[in-house]
Amino acid sequence: EERTRRMMSTKGGGVASRRSRLASHGQAASKQLVWHSRHCVARSEARRAVGAPKKRRANLKCYSVAQPEPSNGATPAAADLASNGADQEACELFQPTPGFDTIQDAIHDIAKGKFVVVLDDEDRENEGDLIIAAEKMQASDAAFMVNHTSGLICVGMEGEDLDRLGLHQMVEKGNDAMGTAFTVSVDLKKGTSTGISAADRVATLQALASPGSKPEDFRRPGHIFPLRCKEGGVLKRAGHTEAAVDLAKLGGCFPAGVLCELVNKDGTMMRRDQLLDFAKEHGLHTITIADLIRYRRCYESLVERVSSARLPTKYGVFQAYSYRSKIDDIEHIALVYGDVQNAEDDVLVRVHSECLTGDILGSVRCDCGPQLDLAMRKVVEAGCGVIVYLRGQEGRGIGLGHKLKAYNLQDQGRDTVEANVDLGLPIDSREYGMGAHMLIDVGVRTLKLMTNNPAKYTGLSGYGLTITKRVPLLTPINKENKKYIMTKVTKMGHWFSGADGEERGEEVFDDLS
Repeated sequence: EERTRRMMSTKGGGVASRRSRLASHGQAASKQLVWHSRHCVARSEARRAVGAPKKRRANLKCYSVAQPEPSNGATPAAADLASNGADQEACELFQPTPGFDTIQDAIHDIAKGKFVVVLDDEDRENEGDLIIAAEKMQASDAAFMVNHTSGLICVGMEGEDLDRLGLHQMVEKGNDAMGTAFTVSVDLKKGTSTGISAADRVATLQALASPGSKPEDFRRPGHIFPLRCKEGGVLKRAGHTEAAVDLAKLGGCFPAGVLCELVNKDGTMMRRDQLLDFAKEHGLHTITIADLIRYRRCYESLVERVSSARLPTKYGVFQAYSYRSKIDDIEHIALVYGDVQNAEDDVLVRVHSECLTGDILGSVRCDCGPQLDLAMRKVVEAGCGVIVYLRGQEGRGIGLGHKLKAYNLQDQGRDTVEANVDLGLPIDSREYGMGAHMLIDVGVRTLKLMTNNPAKYTGLSGYGLTITKRVPLLTPINKENKKYIMTKVTKMGHWFSGADGEERGEEVFDDLS
């Protein structure tokens, strides 16, 4: 109750409960989180008023920053954030895939007990599922689902709840191509007959979504198929199971989402255009799992601080903060120099991708080591700044072994871009959201970014951060890295100096800023 009062009294500056670090993602995010928290509180108070059984909330980890109620199909994020000039980039970052609805629309529908159509990637299953919160489902919803889907009704659930109910994997070692984790199927014992009717299925689903249910409440096998969600949701596995659980959480519901594949009248699977037509016909919102991933990456803190210590270096004394990624458990580090939280000027920042060969072994095939050295010197000279060191990004994300293979191709005449392509690897697969969340955690809000890479500049925009200036990191060119640097300039759009010492591509930066 005390936590509820604190939430209700918050005025846009952050919310202590639910997911406190979200409040640091900027003023707009804070206002949206307050809105979401108040409505969650209102739902809880309504349940208490009618004597409804208490629902579990402690472990929901609600990462939602819900938007004001949508109206007339307008994108809530655009309507709210566009008025804040500093947050315009954040607004644009979360526009849905063209032709689809916003994640905010889907969250509101899930909270109201409505269906949402969710599509995965065309290179994956290339299917669309009807998804609804298990605790909200009614018999009419089950009938609708049976009439328009394959009829194999599943419910995505967290491992903690499945273990509590004694629902183990259907097979010990499955070989399903998509890794769908079926448990044994179940029916609710009390108040049901065969378990196959719409009413019986709903009773089973609602019992599965009840924190008070026990293993002995269910028959095995049955007509409802629980699925084990990967911890971390769509950030760990981009599947419909994880999307169903994530949406239920984001809607403030018990973490159990009902899902089933939509099919045509002839029994074939519906694809993109057919799914969009179906959703339009039935007044449903349609989203993609890719958009849900982007939404979570923005509004949920992706890292947790593990420890900190004083770190004397040859440049000066830094305070080192270690972080663990919630997505892949990789550890990263932020080196803070001076009082960044009370800095009078915008904080000087370098977000540096790990390069073992350049940073540690002194390789001159790249400019990574010299850039890190120069950045640390600049931070100390400025008297205040942050170096974020992102691990797991070796060779622009391809890994150490693949980078050495690329070196061999470069020695045969290929450039750094062509070598990656020849190996069937992405040119640059790095993502900088981790770094943004680390900067927010140490207190940075406005910054001057040391980089020659336009992708890094745009990749850090939003997240509640404002980049006021780009500071170039120009290091000496040698015969070993000349082609590498020129390839980054000509093929990847990096900014660098020419022989006359003048900065190249500065007009591009002016356009971006």
